[in-house]
This record gives sequence, structure tokens and C-alpha cells, in this order.
Amino acid sequence: MGIKEYNWWNEGSHGVARAGVATVFPHAIALAATFDPELVGEVAEAISTEARAKYNKSIQYEDRDIYKGLTYWSPNINIFRDPRWGRGQETFGEDPCLSATLAVEYIKGLQGNGEFLKACACAKHYAVHSGPEKLRHEFNAQVSKQDLFETYLPAFEYSVRKAKVAGVMGAYNMTNGEPCCANRMLMVDILRGKWGFEGYYVSDCGAIANISETHKFTRNLTEASALALKTGCDLNCGEAYSHLVDAYEEDLVTEEDITRAVTQLYTIRAMLGEFEEKRPYSDVTYDKLDSEVHKRLNLEAAGEGIVLLENKDGALPLDKKKVKKIAVIGPNAMSIQALEGNYNGTASEYITVADGIRREFDSSEVTVAMGSNVYEEHRNWWHGFGNLLSEGLAAASEAEWTVLCLGLDREVEGEETGKYDDYTDGGDKRTLLLPKTQMKLAESVCDVCKNVIVVVMCGSAADLGEKVRSRAKAILHAWYPGAVGGLAVAKIISGNIDPSGKLPVTFYREEDGLPEFTDYSMDGRTYRFIKKKPLYPFGYGLGYAKVNYEKFEIISCGEEEIRAKVTVRNESERGAAEKIQIYARYKDSRTRTPEYQLCAVKSVKIAPKEVKTEEISIDTYWLKAVLEDGNRVTPNGSIELFAGGHQPDERSVELCGDECLKIKIK
Repeated sequence: MGIKEYNWWNEGSHGVARAGVATVFPHAIALAATFDPELVGEVAEAISTEARAKYNKSIQYEDRDIYKGLTYWSPNINIFRDPRWGRGQETFGEDPCLSATLAVEYIKGLQGNGEFLKACACAKHYAVHSGPEKLRHEFNAQVSKQDLFETYLPAFEYSVRKAKVAGVMGAYNMTNGEPCCANRMLMVDILRGKWGFEGYYVSDCGAIANISETHKFTRNLTEASALALKTGCDLNCGEAYSHLVDAYEEDLVTEEDITRAVTQLYTIRAMLGEFEEKRPYSDVTYDKLDSEVHKRLNLEAAGEGIVLLENKDGALPLDKKKVKKIAVIGPNAMSIQALEGNYNGTASEYITVADGIRREFDSSEVTVAMGSNVYEEHRNWWHGFGNLLSEGLAAASEAEWTVLCLGLDREVEGEETGKYDDYTDGGDKRTLLLPKTQMKLAESVCDVCKNVIVVVMCGSAADLGEKVRSRAKAILHAWYPGAVGGLAVAKIISGNIDPSGKLPVTFYREEDGLPEFTDYSMDGRTYRFIKKKPLYPFGYGLGYAKVNYEKFEIISCGEEEIRAKVTVRNESERGAAEKIQIYARYKDSRTRTPEYQLCAVKSVKIAPKEVKTEEISIDTYWLKAVLEDGNRVTPNGSIELFAGGHQPDERSVELCGDECLKIKIK
């Protein structure tokens, strides 16, 4: 029949991954920090273009190996409920609305809107999956129906209903006593029943084997494979489905069960145009890979995702004409890994922070030093490193300004890394502070240089400690900002890019503590249910331009959608990318409700002194109270809407200095 072999495994969280040269965009958590759904969609469209370019050449040369196909196991839309989780960098943050909104745009961008799928997206990991990494193969995530439908499932529901995602990946863990790749409630009742999912379901890699080997849910792999197939898992990543031959012979599955799964999978291959005489998108050329157009988009995404946390006395931006000597210090000053994050491709060019500062401040004397390693204070002599602190201090003491590049990388936080056990636990952080060697460097640099700009590059929330926070002139949280992220950092420092990123996760203080990592209750977690004042709140981020919110009004109120208008005025002599955030606060006498709930975001480019009025659509899905039985209902109490450049909570107002506009609609 001319049907060729096909390997389903491809990754594309922030660029075509593990398949050679491709644009390495900012990692997912950094894309989330843009609060810009349209931009995320453009990034995903660029990824799908590069996916087709690679695919076209791969099949031309009969290379059908792993990472060469068009079925991408992205996006990861799990809720980043706990800042210790090492894989949180792969997600769109802690909020169900932001995660759902960005997931829809990412999926649409990847899959395209043509007759055939441009590439195939896969929403993962379904469901209730966000650590601990060390326990994921055996862990039973116990969650109430209220938390399930209020927090953990909305992004998946949006992906299915609004984006028509082609694939869903089941998680390793169990949810409420059943493995996620053989969970009747999740897979049959909700996914295919309630939501009407028509795509393919794939296991996470090795998850079918977990059903029998670690969850002990079945006696053997044959039974595990049969159970997963009959529950609706069409594709196994791993080797467990080789046991389906035995399962068939033992009458545990029927020919109809196997035919249904195979039909589902070949339907996807047909939707990708694999069997067409003239394949769709066959004209996408190889020069699209890490092209200049995509590099410009990459720089835009990196710039919009970097969050300015502190800017004391307007220290930034620096005047390039006045700064004579800059030191760029820290373990991530020259780090490529800190640009990439995990699940990454390989860029044709990398611009580290040190590179970026040299380019942007080309008339200044720039000195570069490490000052410490990412984690270890000392390495054994055969690694070639000793204590680097004095080197860093020497550079800082001679500089007018020091750019201190701290943070982590994928060897420290990530997926089952298994490294640095006294700082991480299988890739999950044990603390919100940075490693001791970096904390020592940061405090010491602040002793010898009075003008310190801290740049933190990691995939999660970090607490620098009071000593550093109080003494640093400015703090930028850059996440893992992609291949040209160092240039974006430098342009923000120089003022050629106005910082506009917003936190997609709450930043907590180390000393305030967190709930037990294994507790999946949302009580006390994220901005929606936090009980203590956060270090930096969800939705927070400073800019150089002063944008005022002047008017907020409702245009129309329907059952499914509210249309609103927001008027903003740029009071500054510089342009800005303003991130309009709409929050709801509602009360219901029957149940607990979030303190605030994000219900819409929109990114607006606004010129100097310009006044703009923007229409915003608010899905009433986000204005519903979720009862203990999981049902989403109209609140029987008041409903208020807030519009602003940040969350309406007390801490956000305190940090940003302006109130959000408010409308009571019920």
C-alpha cells in the first residue's frame, strides 16, 4: 500500500526540539509571561513552519526516525501549582484561564487552519500532574471534584472544545485511584463523553508499564495493555503494547478494540496529508529554519516575557552614552543552557547576556566573569574549576554597573534530573532560594558594587533573600529566554525594549513555607487561594512607560460572553506593550470561591502619549462558581470585574501604585 513507517514522538514546547538546528524560542513559562495570546500563536505558527521544513527534507532522504514526524507532544498545560516542581518551566503557569487561553492559541498556531493539519498538537499530561518528579511513576494524585473542574481540567477542556486539539497525552500518575492512561472517568466520561474529544490518546513514555509495575493496578503487562487500550489509549510510547498479541489471544481485547485504535491513529496521519499524492505544505523550504524572520520574532517574544520585578528610583534604563564600565558576572552570564531550558532544539546562533551587553553597550568597557558555578561552590580539580568568587568580586569592584546573572539550568531543575540531591529532589527544588554558592556571590557583589542589576534565569519562582532584594538597584526575571534572550535582556537594560512581562506564577517568600508538595488541594496555593501576602503577586511586572487606565465599561452581557471596553492612556514619551488584565471576584453561599480569578488578557501596543480603547471578550466560563460536585454554576452572590495592568489584590496595588478599575455586574 506504500505506507511508510512512522515514529510519533516529536517535541515542540518552544521550538522544534531534538532534531538539529531550529529556532529556540523562550521556554513555555517565559511565553506565558508575555500575557500575549496572539504572540504565542505566532510563535507556534513559526514552530509548525519549521516542523514542515524539517519533515519535507527528512522524508526526501527517507529519514523516518524519532523526532522527524509531525505529531508534536506539546503543549504541556499542567497547572504549575507548586514553585518547586522542576517541570513547571514547560507550562503556561499557575492560572487555569491563562493556561487555557495560551493553550488554544498555541494549538491553533501549530495545527493551522487549512484543509490539512500543518502539524499535530498534543495537550499533556492528562490530568492532575505537577510533581513530585521522584514519585510520578507510582503517585496517586488525590483531588476533589471541585479542584479538578475548577483548576486542573479547564485548560484541557479549552484545548478540546475551542482549539480542536488532535492529541491528548495521559500522565504517569494515578488520579483518584486509577492510572491516567486507563482512567475511565477522565478518558471516557469527561474527555470523549462530556467534551466530545475526537483525536488520539497517547500514553506518556512508559506509563502503560507503570500500570502493572509501579501502580500494581493489574497483575501484569498484558492486562495493563488491555485495560489501557479498552479505556481509549490508542498509542503507547514504550513497548508495553507488544503484549496486545497476548491480550488478544487471552480474549482480553477484541479485534474491534485494536481496529478502533488503529483507525484513530491513521486518521491523524491522513489529516496531516501523509497519503496525498501532493502532500500539503510540501513547498515549505528548508531556509525557514532559524531564519532571520523567526529570530526577530524570537527577540520580540523574549523581550515581552522578561519581568522587571524591581527598579529602585528609576535606575533602569541605563544611558548607553554615560556608562563607561560594566561587569557581567555570574554562572549564567555566558550560559547557553540558561537560554535553552529543557525540551529544546539547537539554535544556529546564541546570544548570552554577556554577548548582549557587549552588543548593546558597544562603547562601554565590558568585563565578564563567572564568580560561581550554577550549583557547586567547588569542583574537583579534574573539572578545572576552583572557587570563582574572587574573580567575580574583582570585576564588580572595578565597574560602575554590575549585571549579575544568577539562576538555574536544566541540569538542576527539570524532568527527573537526579542531580544535586541536597538542592533538588529528582529535579524538583527543595527551596525557593538559589543555591548557596550563588547567594554568597550575590551578597558579596552587593558589598563591592553599589549599582547592581540582578538577572535571574530559571524556570520557576526564586527568592533572592532580603539582603539582595534590598540592595540591588533592579531585578529582572528572565526565565529561560531562548537563543537570543541575552540580547533581549541587554535591550531592556538599555531601554531599547520596554519591559512588559507579567508573572504567570506567584512568587513566595522562602520563610513563609508552602503546603506539602504531595497535597493536590488548591487550599493556600496560587494567587487564587493564597493566605499570606506574596513576595511578588501573579500578574505583576513593572515597565518604563506610565500607562493609566481611564475607563472600563460593559458593551454587552450574554450567557456565554461579556463584551467590555477598556481605555488606556500612555503618559510617557516612550511606547509600551501594555498587558490588559481582567479579573473577576464573585461570591457564592454554597461553596468556596477564588479571591480573584483572571478571566481575560489582551496585549496592546501603545505609542507615546497615545490613548487607546480596546474591546475585550470575557468568557463567562470564568465567572462561574464550581461546586463541590464539580458542577459550574452562576454564583448566587455578587460578581465584580476589575481591569488594570496587574491583579487587583492589595500587594499588586502597593507595588504598582495604582488601583484597578471596577465594575459590579451582579
